[in-house]
Amino acid sequence: MKFTLSWLKTHLKTDADLSTILKTLNAIGLEVEGVENPAEKLGGFKIAKVLTADPHPQADKLQILTVDHGDGTPLQVVCGAPNARAGLVGVFGTEGAVVPANGMVLKKTAIRGVESNGMMCSTRELELGDDHDGIIELDAAAPVGRVYADWAGLNDPVIDVSITPNRQDCMGVRGIARDLAAAGLGTLNAIIVPEIAGVGPGPDVRTDDVEGCPAFFARTVRGVTNGQSPDWMAKRLKAIGQKPISTLVDITNYIMIDLGRPLHVYDMASLKGGLVARKGRAGEQVVALNGKTYAVDDTMTVIADDEAVHDIGGIMGGEHSGAQDGTTDVLIECAYFTPERIAMTGQKLTLTSDARGRFERGVDPAFLDDGLSIATSLVTHLCGGSPSEATRAGAPPVTPKVVDYTPDQCLTLAGVYVAADEQKRILQSLGFVVGGQENRTDYEDGVPVIVPGTWSITVPSWRRDVDGWPDIVEEVVRIVGLEHVPSTPLPRMPGVARPTATAEQLVERRVRRTAAARGLAEAINWSFLSEKEAASVGGGDWTLANPISEDLKVMRPSLLPGLLSASRRNMDRGAASVRLFELGRRYFRQGERATVGFVLAGEKAARSWQGGKAQSFTAYDAKADIMALLAAAGAPVANLQSFGEASAAYHPGQSGTLRLGPKAVLAEYGVLHPGLAKQFGLSGTVVAGEIFLDAIPGKRKSGFMRAPYAPPALQAVKRDFAFVVADSVEADALVRAIRGADKKAIVDVRLFDVFTGPGVEEGSKSLAIEVTLQPGEKSFTQEELDATSAAIVKAAQKLGGVLRG
Repeated sequence: MKFTLSWLKTHLKTDADLSTILKTLNAIGLEVEGVENPAEKLGGFKIAKVLTADPHPQADKLQILTVDHGDGTPLQVVCGAPNARAGLVGVFGTEGAVVPANGMVLKKTAIRGVESNGMMCSTRELELGDDHDGIIELDAAAPVGRVYADWAGLNDPVIDVSITPNRQDCMGVRGIARDLAAAGLGTLNAIIVPEIAGVGPGPDVRTDDVEGCPAFFARTVRGVTNGQSPDWMAKRLKAIGQKPISTLVDITNYIMIDLGRPLHVYDMASLKGGLVARKGRAGEQVVALNGKTYAVDDTMTVIADDEAVHDIGGIMGGEHSGAQDGTTDVLIECAYFTPERIAMTGQKLTLTSDARGRFERGVDPAFLDDGLSIATSLVTHLCGGSPSEATRAGAPPVTPKVVDYTPDQCLTLAGVYVAADEQKRILQSLGFVVGGQENRTDYEDGVPVIVPGTWSITVPSWRRDVDGWPDIVEEVVRIVGLEHVPSTPLPRMPGVARPTATAEQLVERRVRRTAAARGLAEAINWSFLSEKEAASVGGGDWTLANPISEDLKVMRPSLLPGLLSASRRNMDRGAASVRLFELGRRYFRQGERATVGFVLAGEKAARSWQGGKAQSFTAYDAKADIMALLAAAGAPVANLQSFGEASAAYHPGQSGTLRLGPKAVLAEYGVLHPGLAKQFGLSGTVVAGEIFLDAIPGKRKSGFMRAPYAPPALQAVKRDFAFVVADSVEADALVRAIRGADKKAIVDVRLFDVFTGPGVEEGSKSLAIEVTLQPGEKSFTQEELDATSAAIVKAAQKLGGVLRG
């Protein structure tokens, strides 16, 4: 929201300087994003008079001017403007001045062999307009030698304020002035609403969509003469970046910024019949003022006549029905559009405008009549014409909102004591109507006690964000100053502080530390993917209706796409080895799923004299990381079963899953499918994995105390076995079978060798297993060891295993 200092002072009577105003705006919650004074960049440009103008000896289109710029010593200037002539008073850029349009620093130079000092300027070069056909021509009485910006009244700072979505009242200069007045920076000037004596009936308008457009007020003005806006209006609009178009259009823009009330003016010659606010229909289109064509539907409110749609209600008018240079009869629309409908329409059409920004916040529904009268008065005053009576179709939602409030609630909620009289002054200055009971004196055991009365506060129609008494407290404290709110620590419970992290957070913390300890770098990616990326991992269940980008549209069903994109970016920038992990959420119709994902790409080990060529990652590297992270997450790693049914994102022959039973999948891992790797621009072998933290069973609660660590008193015994089994038998199945042979004595089973070749029949393989036995209170006897060995051999035989002799 931009406005000039002089514009603000048309609503606020104040002697405060710019610095005080800026400080106060920040203090009351209207953050100042920037201040720019056009006069500062024009300090080196003065009013000058051309004394002589002679042809340039080396160029037909150039002249040699003698210019008086006020210091008593005329300067020679080479100029190519066609209107340069003796006697002309214009704007002269002195040596060292910077031309605003292009940043050029003026200095003494030679142009076609003739010395030139400075430059006579056009309006475009000074960024004061678009005219570049000639240099600026000023009134002959303009004071030569004076700084042009000071004489032209350009010393008017432009203030840029960030308005939060809840402060719809400050989307106009008057609302900002009202806040400053409440903060004690001056007095809010009364707004003048003229009485319009209309001639003849009002225009034929109605609303058939009371949900989207509850109220549609309008008036016609016939016999207008459209043209250029008056200088005061054009200057204010240009100062804030608005391009003046014509008087009729500029009036609507001016009122929108000045009072926060968007309006629209129709050229009646382009209308066929009356205007109606209704829902759009399938197949209807409108060419908006930005020159683009938009298709509307029945979820949108449009303004249409008997033949066509002319306006996307509350957002942007149509190109063919707006006011033109030759417009003589106009219809002024002042309507109220439902904020929710405006927001949904703007999102669906991806169309933004100044009007939308105000309507979707919520304009003042009680300002339709006054807004229409002010607009009509400006049109007749600046363009002439005869106004009609007003037509009022529908009714705006103006039911007053009343909030019960007691002055002591300010101290209770905010910790700031503000006297009741001061609170009432602040609220009344902001437009609230304060009524209800005053404080009364009561007696307890003969002691007088002041009992605060309950106020009935009527919320102004322009403050739809105020719902209850905490909002009233916020208004009071905001104006008094947030710096007065004391910093009060939260009360601490007695005794030892309790842990604040949840069980899930503790698991994620351990997993994150373990991944980092294993050499993986953490990545943080968007939770959104493009539709193409989501489809590569099976498709997403949730698609955003209003994404920040088409490439960030689908809630991710997997962490892999984000990690793969991050891996590609790293490798594109020269990384030889990429080891990334991410801890985040996947999104499904059933809810969010906590997940850990990782990607290993590039070189596992660089080439060296010892190892030879660079080594790539394998599926076993992915499995090693998976096992370590599962252990850190508290999963029963020893009980996991290996299956080969990983998702389609992985290579079908070099991937697998880890499960607790056939259905409880805890993780999947392996070599990435070559097609998926190619889709993300990755070459070579890429391995990856995902752990589904939500599938890991939680630990049983066994109290707060952990059993003390007691190392075994006796040394463990290790025995090696080699079994010949069929190629189809998985080593994991043999390991689990042996582990179950004697659950009391066997504490660990590990595969340490796989052999095929001489001595082993074709179609078979030899699996070497190391078994660790842990004695309890006494050492194993030979008979006990033999019995355990026999149980191990018997367990292997159930899988077809034969002890290798």
